Amino acid sequence: MSPAVTPESVVPAAQPPERVVARVRRHARVLILPAILLIAVAGAAAYGASVVPETWQVLAVIGGALLVVLLGSFLPFLAWLTRRTTITTRRVIGRSGIWVRVRQEMLLSRGRDVTVRRTWGQGAFGSGDVQIDTGHEKPFVLKDVPKPELVQGALQELMGEEQSRVAERRRAEQTMLDGDTVAWGGR
Repeated sequence: MSPAVTPESVVPAAQPPERVVARVRRHARVLILPAILLIAVAGAAAYGASVVPETWQVLAVIGGALLVVLLGSFLPFLAWLTRRTTITTRRVIGRSGIWVRVRQEMLLSRGRDVTVRRTWGQGAFGSGDVQIDTGHEKPFVLKDVPKPELVQGALQELMGEEQSRVAERRRAEQTMLDGDTVAWGGR
């Protein structure tokens, strides 16, 4: 009797471990206005506190300045800091949120096309939006990424590698499930 190859006897090829390729945040130009606001409010609060005669008025000016700085400078900085995109060899992971964390993942094998979209302001600062078409109504978008052409090239290369790996895996599974038997040493 000749041995036959069954799905249980075939050991699947070991997949390479998932590696982090890049970690990306929005371009830091979104922090220009909050930084200007911080400087302007600090100057205005210092001037206002030195001009008003009463102690309660000084406290009101400082309290108002702190409120404006909190809402106009600190919260935008915190929002920028907590939004991050991680690109690995198998997927793209988007994380965001200050109080509520949102995590969005996309397998690279699902991506079809990568497009860079730039406004004139993004072009002036060397950033852009990278859109990954997944065949659904809404593409997966990495907003305001620095050096978008570099990210686009890396994603296209990674998507090609992942799709060829998936196709190879499917071919191997198909040959195992075809019912073909291999006779060893048979004539």
